[in-house]
Amino acid sequence: MRKARDLIGLSVLCVATGKRVGTVRDLLFDPEWTILGILLDAKHWFSSSRYIHVDDILACGPDALTIEDTGCIRDSAEAEALGLTAFHGGKHRLKELPVVTVNGHQLGVIEDVYLLEELGTKIVGFELSEGFVSDLKEGRKWLPLPVSLTIGEDAVIVPLNSRLEVDEIFVSKEE
Repeated sequence: MRKARDLIGLSVLCVATGKRVGTVRDLLFDPEWTILGILLDAKHWFSSSRYIHVDDILACGPDALTIEDTGCIRDSAEAEALGLTAFHGGKHRLKELPVVTVNGHQLGVIEDVYLLEELGTKIVGFELSEGFVSDLKEGRKWLPLPVSLTIGEDAVIVPLNSRLEVDEIFVSKEE
């Protein structure tokens, strides 16, 4: 499995020219929790951010993402029009959303999401934090993606039995 944070910051290279076209700034998800694209960093402080649809990504390696040519780079307004959820930024974002059971018990806040190795697959789980001190003392928690959940503006609501599915994970000091 891969974490979203492993993809953010990767270089995006154009296979046709060998040129670096940007850096992954964020991941964009549809309502079914499938990655639909990536946001690139803005080239200049006055330029708008750019978007690449997941179908235009040739490969996602440990050091870079590759695309065929620069023709697949689109204005990020296209992604905004689709109402996609971003992982890291924007008005609809996953990172730091609290995860709460239907009976009101907070399991933690989303620190990262786990993905299968292939880009374009669904989220398979959440990495949850209960705060800095708790992370140091007990580590973070892993919650497999529940069958049903509600993603709202202010929280992710999960079924009551999700509380039983949370496992502790070891988070290394480098992270």
